[in-house]
Amino acid sequence: MSAPTHPSLTAGPAYPAAPPTAMGRMRAVLPSTDAFRMLVGALMVVTISRIHQHYGFLKPFRPALVLVGLAALYALANPRMLVSGNLLRLWPTRLMAYMGAAACVSVPFGLSMGGSAAFILDEYSKTLIFGFLVVAAIRHVRDLYTMVWSYVVACAFLAWLSIFVYKMKIAKGDDFARIQTGYSYDSNDLGLVVLIGMVFSIMMLQVGSQKGKLFNLAMLASIGVTIAKTGSRGTLLGLATVVAVLLVLLENVSSAKKLGFVGIVSLGLVFAAPAGYWDQMLTIFAPADDYNLTSTTGRWQVWKRGMTYLGLNPITGIGIDNFGRAEGMYSPMAAARNYDPNLSGIKWSAAHNSFVQALVETGIIGGGIFVALVFGGIYQMFKLRRRMPKHWARGDPEQRFLVSMCSYMPAALIAFAVSGSLVSFAWIDPIYVLAALMSGLYVSVERKLAEE
Repeated sequence: MSAPTHPSLTAGPAYPAAPPTAMGRMRAVLPSTDAFRMLVGALMVVTISRIHQHYGFLKPFRPALVLVGLAALYALANPRMLVSGNLLRLWPTRLMAYMGAAACVSVPFGLSMGGSAAFILDEYSKTLIFGFLVVAAIRHVRDLYTMVWSYVVACAFLAWLSIFVYKMKIAKGDDFARIQTGYSYDSNDLGLVVLIGMVFSIMMLQVGSQKGKLFNLAMLASIGVTIAKTGSRGTLLGLATVVAVLLVLLENVSSAKKLGFVGIVSLGLVFAAPAGYWDQMLTIFAPADDYNLTSTTGRWQVWKRGMTYLGLNPITGIGIDNFGRAEGMYSPMAAARNYDPNLSGIKWSAAHNSFVQALVETGIIGGGIFVALVFGGIYQMFKLRRRMPKHWARGDPEQRFLVSMCSYMPAALIAFAVSGSLVSFAWIDPIYVLAALMSGLYVSVERKLAEE
């Protein structure tokens, strides 16, 4: 299933032309500082970093819920501060809505109607609301810039927590110490989130102010340290893939600068790598002996069983958040335990693959939409870049930022596609943030064209 094509950007502006600005004389894009954008930006930081979970006294106040409420109230009182027009005309926003619809349709046909419904109400609805709030907050380039900066700041908090707060320990089956849990994230989750942040941080080095450049230089080194501390092979694979992609995709960036970006991240990675880290990473090249292939609880066997669960209901799936329930009820281990209650307990395993998770839990419908969102997004960003005026590549700071986004967004989506293939992130925020930023990119390009 491919992503729908966006209406022609030259067919007519979606917004009235804004008055001329002095941005062409400025050295960098300026962030938006109005109350609504600041509330949504703060929500981005809290949602992605989980920083509020570090401060126990904040938990009773439900910071994310409060920020959503304040943003909604501000939007109701100031509707002109929102993006005008039909948001569903933007294909990423439509796919987000379709994913929500597919999740709801999976409920009555799934293994546990109550379990799926509760997950949508308690968890997934918040993810979708957050994504749509980000879309509604992006009216032009400065708003888009603010949202991207908010994600980078969130990853800065995650890097700080990883370096100074999260505990390193040796888990069963490991030969080296690494971060096992980081509040809501495990080590693989953490690596995926900061890998996307690394992509945006490199972009901010290209388009940000002088102070912003210094911050992002430190940020890249910190992300290298964080990746080392996670001990995640999936994150290292994602890092290698993204580095290769950026070396090819980046336009108007010298080879020396590209190698400099890689060097800064690598320096943090090598400096912080715990004893035994590289030995563990080298096992990537010996997959035949890896537990993920040989063990019944390894990823390969889990994915294969997932395809049998899909056979229970190929069209609408087994119900959102029901993969673990299928493992406990329909796996060969579950069948064996029914015959012999003395057998050991069964692990109600997650899918450990975002694409398998979406496909099995919401069927061919939801799985196809999810694939379109990720891989269709990569294609559509390249397509949007080709349709931009050529002089933007060396135009004012806003124009250069929009051009850069069309190169860095595919890299961020590729980071998700690679590392997301090893974690269960189909219903978690990062991919919906990327979808919202893609929608905001279309809106910003339309607005900039209108100004011209």
